[in-house]
Amino acid sequence: MPETDLPLLIDAAREAGKIATRYSGRDARRWDKPQGAGPVTEADLAVNAMLEQRLPAARPGYGWLSEETEDNPDRLARDRVFIIDPIDGTRSFAEGSDTWAHSLAVAERGVVTAAVVYLPKRDMLFAAERNRGATLNGMPIQVTSVRTDAGAEVLAAKPNLDPRHWRQGTPPAFRRVYRPSLAYRMALVAQGRFDGMLTLRPSWEWDIAAGDLILREAGGRCTDRHGDTLRFNNPDPRLDGVVAAGPVLHELLINWLEPSGRGVPA
Repeated sequence: MPETDLPLLIDAAREAGKIATRYSGRDARRWDKPQGAGPVTEADLAVNAMLEQRLPAARPGYGWLSEETEDNPDRLARDRVFIIDPIDGTRSFAEGSDTWAHSLAVAERGVVTAAVVYLPKRDMLFAAERNRGATLNGMPIQVTSVRTDAGAEVLAAKPNLDPRHWRQGTPPAFRRVYRPSLAYRMALVAQGRFDGMLTLRPSWEWDIAAGDLILREAGGRCTDRHGDTLRFNNPDPRLDGVVAAGPVLHELLINWLEPSGRGVPA
C-alpha cells in the first residue's frame, strides 16, 4: 500500500467537509432514492462528484465503490478499491444536525488499509492506517476494556433488541444508546466513548469500511453478526451486520446472539 493513501484520504475528507458545509441541511434539495434506499441531497452529490474526480485521478489503478455512484463490476478486478460514503447520516444532515460524517476507505484484497471518518461540524477527524494505530485529531485512541455486559454502553438502534435476535429471548444487560451515522457510531467505540456497537441488519460496505479499520487499529474486534471477519469489495456490497467492541465484550455479544438470525430484519 502506498504510504500516501492516508494523507490522500485526510485531504479529500477535509475538502468534502468544506463542500458539504456550504449547504444548509434543511435548505439543501433532497430526493428519496428508489426502492426505499433512503434520502440523498444535493450536498451528497456535490461531495461525491469531487471525490470521484479527485481520488481516482490520484490512484488510477484503484477501483471505486460509492453510495452515490452507480456500481461498476470493474472494481472486482482491482486489487485496491476506494469505498466511499460521501455523507453518512444524510437524514441528520437534512434535518440540520451536526451528526453526520464523510466516510472514506481504501481496501486491498478485501482488507481495509487506510480509513477516515470526518465530522466537519464537530471538528472530529478519525483516521487509521493498517498496523499504525488509530487517531482522533492526531491523538491516539483506544477501545474500552469492559469485560462484562452489565452496565456496558452499546450503540444500537432499538430494533436490534428484538427477542428473535438473542439466544435467551432477551438481549444482554447492556445499556442501549444511539447516535446517527453508522460510521460515527463505530468511531465512537474506537475512541472509547462507548463500549460497543451493533447493527444486525444487512449493512452497506460504504457505511462500515472506514469504521472497521479504525476500530481494529484502536484495539477492538469488528465482525459481522456471526463473528466472521469483514471482507470488502464483494460483488454484492452488503455485509451481514456489524458487531464491534473490545475483545471480551465482543465475544460476549457474539455468544448471546442467536446464530439462526441470519437475514432477520433489524
